Amino acid sequence: MAVVGRRSAVVAASAGLVVSTFGAPAVAAPSTHSNAAAELPTVDTNALTASARAVIETAPVVTVAADATWSFDAPVVTVVADPPPPKKAVVKRAAVAASRSEARAAVPETAEPTANVPQSVSGNAVLEIAARYVGVPYRSGGKTPEGFDCSGFTAYVYGQLGISMASSSAAQRNVGTVVSRADALPGDLIWSPGHVAIYAGGNSQIDAPRPGKTIQFRGIWQSNPTFIRVS
Repeated sequence: MAVVGRRSAVVAASAGLVVSTFGAPAVAAPSTHSNAAAELPTVDTNALTASARAVIETAPVVTVAADATWSFDAPVVTVVADPPPPKKAVVKRAAVAASRSEARAAVPETAEPTANVPQSVSGNAVLEIAARYVGVPYRSGGKTPEGFDCSGFTAYVYGQLGISMASSSAAQRNVGTVVSRADALPGDLIWSPGHVAIYAGGNSQIDAPRPGKTIQFRGIWQSNPTFIRVS
């Protein structure tokens, strides 16, 4: 203990050894080493107990240079940007128009009419069939949905109900029973010399007017037509 000096204390225990140095030993000689100021004083381990020496002998010795630097490996982190949101589908107006045209072309003859239709059409078998062909062009002598004249149209409509009649306006004057205008019902024929139509109730009718026109609902223009009940 004399080697350590009066200002040093050594505490030895069976669990370990603690050495605390408060200053340089009184008998320590000056060191000629360049790092003498940084060296710790020596300890005379011969004066220690056996248990204290055992602790010192088994303790690892770590030596670190005064100018040592510390470093650690950091993992490389790559930042990936979020993918852009999916683009909305852009449909060109021309394509939409074309698809609509194709849809209209695919509509069967039983499709609902696109023109304004009187309320009397609903539930009336004759008018419901007639309304399917609103917009079909007038064609002289026409008897099919590709084109109708006035009597070809009326004959075709009644033919869908199993009623056969000649496809001329003159012959259709005598296909049924004449009724007064007051007693006329939607679905009756409206006949006048050279033209025939189907009564749609009120002051309206549906017919194939003339070249350049299409089948349509319109007002009764005839001055004194004949109303005919077909049965």
